[in-house]
Formats: sequence, structure tokens, C-alpha cells
Amino acid sequence: MSFRFIEDHRDTYPVRLMCAVLGVSAAGYYAWRERPASTRTTTNTALLASIRQVHQDSGGRYGSPRIHAAMQARGRGVSRGRSNA
Repeated sequence: MSFRFIEDHRDTYPVRLMCAVLGVSAAGYYAWRERPASTRTTTNTALLASIRQVHQDSGGRYGSPRIHAAMQARGRGVSRGRSNA
């Protein structure tokens, strides 16, 4: 969470200052930046894109129950709780 905050605000504040304030090492932050995205993050990104597409296709009318049903109809076997990730 701290590294994400630093990444989001690095154009506004110096990285080393934010690391010191948040109590994390700058080396840890730079190592985090270089790591590839995890399988879970990649899966979440693809899932979110699918969810947004179903919502857009419905004209913004579908809530989570209908989105879940539409996702299952498309062969994405995910639980409602997982769909919210």
C-alpha cells in the first residue's frame, strides 16, 4: 500500500522524502517497481475489464447480480465476491 502511494505521488513529492515519512526503504520501493505484476493482479485487471464491458453493454443499468449472471453466461466462472475484486 505504501509503495502504491509513493508511485501515485512521485511527481508531486520526492521519493526519498515519502519513503522516510512512510517508514519504508527507497531500495524496497525501487525493487517493488521492477517486479512484474503478479498473476492475481493480471487476472484482476482482465476481470475488471470484462466487468466494465458487461456494465457498458447494459447501458450502465446492470448491478452486481446481473453482471455476475452475464459473466457466468460468457463462461467466466467467478463468484460474486470475486467479481468485486
